[in-house]
Amino acid sequence: MSNGEIIKGLYNDFATGNIPGVLGAMDANISWTEAEGFLYGGTYIGPNSVLENVFMKLGGEWEGFSAVPDQIVDGGDVIVALGNYGGKYNKTGKSMNVSFAHVYTFSGGKIVKFVQYTDTLVVARDLGL
Repeated sequence: MSNGEIIKGLYNDFATGNIPGVLGAMDANISWTEAEGFLYGGTYIGPNSVLENVFMKLGGEWEGFSAVPDQIVDGGDVIVALGNYGGKYNKTGKSMNVSFAHVYTFSGGKIVKFVQYTDTLVVARDLGL
């Protein structure tokens, strides 16, 4: 299975709530960076940190949160996913639809680095923050 296929499966797992499947694609020391200015901005090390600081918050603070890739660019050990976030933020009752770019770096068949790029100003505006 190519790294691009792993990432395609990762988004399918996320969409169906198979978080153990998503975490299983990560290296034990993954560096996961959410964009500065995003709700969960910062860098988290290890799958458990990603689970606690990102995925659990997405599950509890959103209705219908989605991250849907429109295109996955397979560069071998570097994969780029381009797509859109959607969902309703429970604290404000407002929804967003904003583009993202996700960059994944692989080593030994596992994701060792993730970096999120998104327009945090649009996110804040759409969510009324």
